[in-house]
Parts: sequence; structure tokens; C-alpha cells
Amino acid sequence: DQIIMVKNPVNPDVQLWIGALERLSQAGLKNLVAIHRGFTPFGESKYRNYPNWKTVIELRQLMPNLPIICDPSHISGKREYLFEISQKAFDLGLDGLMLESHIDPSCALSDKDQQVTPAELGKILDKLVIRYSSSNDPIFENMLDTLRSRIDGIDHEIIEILASRMEIVKQIANYKKQNKVTALQINRWTQLLEDRIATAHKLNLDETFIKIIFQLIHEDSVRQQTEIMDSDL
Repeated sequence: DQIIMVKNPVNPDVQLWIGALERLSQAGLKNLVAIHRGFTPFGESKYRNYPNWKTVIELRQLMPNLPIICDPSHISGKREYLFEISQKAFDLGLDGLMLESHIDPSCALSDKDQQVTPAELGKILDKLVIRYSSSNDPIFENMLDTLRSRIDGIDHEIIEILASRMEIVKQIANYKKQNKVTALQINRWTQLLEDRIATAHKLNLDETFIKIIFQLIHEDSVRQQTEIMDSDL
């Protein structure tokens, strides 16, 4: 009945994390808890370890009954970021926090920069807003259902639009094939991306978000064009 805590792997690979949890479960250990301590950062980061919340959300989707505890101390590496990481963890529905406290952090034998005094810890905990996965308020639930229905409809429209776009991509691929033109047209891609980002700015959409979306669309477009061009080889 002992609780076994399994921290995330160094790299943000949810399958590695799940693999460790499953091996323990297969060995008969059922009281498992995942500990989110952040991942090795790529490039500069204000945090000691990059939180990569996407991986934590994936783990929650794949193992919904597994408790997940966040370790803001090791993620941040600095006490000034403890509150924002702790609040983010609760905003995402994580089950608890692991925060380091020391009566005199300056005298701590290790990780002194990420530790707080008991009094400071109390202030952090008092500021946190605890959120819940659902509400008993029927008015809230009805409004939420209405808004979610609108999102569902828009999402289906997006998928249909993407399908139409890919049909045009296939037509372009066949036309390029007939004229012996390469699948990748770097000038066209650069112009397209600049145009879409400019449009995103006008609509107050995040540039990085739009860039990632269109990079994925372009990668699949090139893949499909290449497959069509090489189909007779």
C-alpha cells in the first residue's frame, strides 16, 4: 500500500513516463503518483526546468485516474516563480503541489534559491485559487454546454476546410508532376507564412500559434505532393 512517486523523464516523452508507471504497476505496485518536475530546457528559459504542460495534459488524457502532483520548486529553480507555476498547475486540474521550505533558505545545503521560509510558503498557499473540474450551478453548466457546442461546430468546419485544402494540394501536386516542378517551393512557402502571420496579427492571434499550425499544414502538404509525384517510380 506504499505510495510510489514517479517523476517525469528528462525529455518530454509521455510514453517514457507511462512506461515507467506501467512497469511498476505490472510488478504489483498500484498506489502510484506522477510527479511533474519539468523537463530539460531547449534554449534559454527563465525556469530551471521547462514545464511543458502539453506533456502533462497528455498523461492526464491517457491515464485519467492517475494522481499528478506538480513540483514548482524544481521547475522554477527560483522562488519568485513558485506562485505562477503553482497556480498554473491548479488551473490545469493537477492534484497537488510539492514545494520546498526551509527555516533559513540561505543556509540550505542545496537548492537554496528555490526554497522559501514557512511564512513565505503560507503566503503563496493563501494566494492560490483552487479550481474544480465541474460546477453544481446549472446556469453555469448550461452556458458552458452552449459555448462548447459552438466550439464543436467550428472545429468540424475547420476539419472540412482542411480536407478541401488538401484536395487542392493534390491537384497542385499532379500539375507540378506533369510539368516536372519540385514539391517544395520555398519562396511561395515564405510568402504564405508571412501573409498568414500578418493576418493573425490583425485578428489578435498569437504569432507562434499560427506559425506552428501552418508549419504542420505545409509539412503534410509537401508529404502528400511528394507521394503523388513519386507514385510511378
